[in-house]
Amino acid sequence: MIYLKSPSEIEMMKRAGQIVAIAHEEVRKAIKPGVTTKALDKLCEEVIRSYGATPAFKGYDGFPASICVAINEEVVHGIPDETTIRSGDIVGIDIGAEFQGYYGDAAKTWPVGEISELAKELLRVTEEALHKGIENASIGKRLSDISHAIQRHVEANGFSVVRDFVGHGIGRKMHEEPQVPNFGKPGWGPRLKNGMVLAIEPMVNVGGYGVEITENDWTVVTKDGSLSAHFEHTVAITQSGPLILTTFE
Repeated sequence: MIYLKSPSEIEMMKRAGQIVAIAHEEVRKAIKPGVTTKALDKLCEEVIRSYGATPAFKGYDGFPASICVAINEEVVHGIPDETTIRSGDIVGIDIGAEFQGYYGDAAKTWPVGEISELAKELLRVTEEALHKGIENASIGKRLSDISHAIQRHVEANGFSVVRDFVGHGIGRKMHEEPQVPNFGKPGWGPRLKNGMVLAIEPMVNVGGYGVEITENDWTVVTKDGSLSAHFEHTVAITQSGPLILTTFE
């Protein structure tokens, strides 16, 4: 069942989303060569809790940390540890927060120091694909119109979209219906309605779209070892158009 949110619920989700956005801004300031992913996790948890919110990922299905970290060929769900970030890395950070019963969720992939031209292009295209999807999150369209817009932009630029992991509805639970694939034909799936809230999150690989889960049962990596990037926003579908909730505004 897809739950439609009232304006007051969307406002509460926006407050959760703003906390996520603030945590991302603190990561932007802190991420640099020599910092450990565990230190970034500690920083984000402190920021989230300082605003009276709870890290949404910590303990979720047994996940042991407050954020997910994905470096280079890692796609999603990496566990923070003593790994040291190096110049030239691209580092995906996925952050979720629960505030007074409502959730916000967003991901960004950050360049560290001087990265390759290919990595720069990957980050640019993936973030653009996210916004192509958001542009299609409007009343009357179909869910797959979001998916198709993302896939079309990614593939037009020579990259591939991960199939095995997708976006999702979000609200009083971290993951709600519907699933939001980043690929597919237009004109399919549920019609988008006022009050739907979606976590739209393209995961894009330089090489093929195949992925696998490592021996820790969490971290997802590209099968071919190619670079991967991940961008995500929590987006409400409203009468005035798509509203990004995971920003400072």
